[in-house]
Amino acid sequence: MEDAVHHQTKPHIVMVPTPGMGHLIPLTELAKRLVRDHNFSVSFLIPSDGSPSIAIKSVLDELPETITYTFLSPVNFDDQPEDVDIETIISLTIFRSLSYLREELKRITSSKHVVALVVDLFGTDAFDVAKEFGIPPYIFFLCNANVLQLLFHLSSLHESYSGEFKDLPQPLCLPGCVPFPGPDILAPLQDKKSGGYKWFLHHSRRYRLAEGILVNTFIDLEPNVLKVLMTEQLGIPPIYPVGPVTKSSSSNMPVNDGAGCLKWLNDQPPESVLFVSFGSGGNLPCEQLIELAYGLEMSEQKFIWVVKSPSETVNASFFEHTSKDPFDFLPDGFVDRISSSGLLVPSWAPQIQILSHGSTGGFLSHCGWNSTLESIVCGIPMITWPLFAEQRMNTVMLVEDAGVGVRPKPNENGLIVREEISRVVKMLMGAGEGKSLRSKMRELKDGASRVLSENGSSSISLLDVVNKWKNPAC
Repeated sequence: MEDAVHHQTKPHIVMVPTPGMGHLIPLTELAKRLVRDHNFSVSFLIPSDGSPSIAIKSVLDELPETITYTFLSPVNFDDQPEDVDIETIISLTIFRSLSYLREELKRITSSKHVVALVVDLFGTDAFDVAKEFGIPPYIFFLCNANVLQLLFHLSSLHESYSGEFKDLPQPLCLPGCVPFPGPDILAPLQDKKSGGYKWFLHHSRRYRLAEGILVNTFIDLEPNVLKVLMTEQLGIPPIYPVGPVTKSSSSNMPVNDGAGCLKWLNDQPPESVLFVSFGSGGNLPCEQLIELAYGLEMSEQKFIWVVKSPSETVNASFFEHTSKDPFDFLPDGFVDRISSSGLLVPSWAPQIQILSHGSTGGFLSHCGWNSTLESIVCGIPMITWPLFAEQRMNTVMLVEDAGVGVRPKPNENGLIVREEISRVVKMLMGAGEGKSLRSKMRELKDGASRVLSENGSSSISLLDVVNKWKNPAC
């Protein structure tokens, strides 16, 4: 009788995001696609260490009624040192929430036909709870396929190379991947004694326990590594490239444009404006912030710059910044001097709408994967300025493999000076090499559109997963 009730019930997915807007947004966008196109309902069970931010609440409150969310009881980190790394906090948030997750799954499975539990790249400890309920566990991998290939090889690299990856004598060559110089390998893996390294090793070993891994990438962007991942017989789960999964600029939600970015863009010539933003968690040191200001001014190009207080003033808590006016850290007279060519925006701007605007011609970005995919979907070539996490690997792939970005070179002290910034801005926005970058990025934009069409490779890949969820016996 119970099975009969289940088969009459809409198939249900439980998603468990780990902390951070960059993790939550792609999962909510995937959930919307599953609800809209494939007739699922979805529950988000959200571990946390305190009250959710206004930004997180706003993302969740925009979800359709077929997607519900529950915040699990907060966990405590009083036993952790003040300088604990973010990968440890993220992973422990899941690990310490497992008993709460178990209780919520008990509640949900009593009334819904749960066909899969989906976690992101740090959520593998939830697999054990899913197994207790007989629910197949899946990963939605929020980085690119090059990073996934690295993590599949991490355990063997750990055993075979005792030194630090930044000291590798030659670039790391993995099957299907662009060669990665040691210092550009995933930032948390650069210190083998760190908690971040140990957690990545832990999760990467558990990836093989997943029933399948959905990857937020697409064939046109990473053809070589995806071909390897999807054909290798190494005991890895089935790989499903379902991207690009991004926020849409055509959302019916009103746009918060308090700084007047879109109005300002309406008055600029086509493809004339460089958008400068380092994402929700990206900050520059004070000296670098000043060099960037002078470099933008020297380039004599139009720009919108999302200015944030320098990293020396950032609060230790996760992605929370001090309330000082970020403009106070800019060079004397800079604001007045660039008033006719630039628009300065404090802290936040409507990124998707700016990137999709006809006047935007380039993007100076930290190369977080969400921002990278948004730039590709909008066809905007990039100046790549990686800061942390996997952003250096993204940069190598975009510049050396895809050929849609240019990377400024730091000096011997690690500082990117104003002359170098001016040079790459002029290059990107100009008619020479910039034209080639724009052409290649337009091809990728077309590819992204094509794979998401009804018979596109990413749509078919997602349909393969959907059919497994709806017909588990097949």
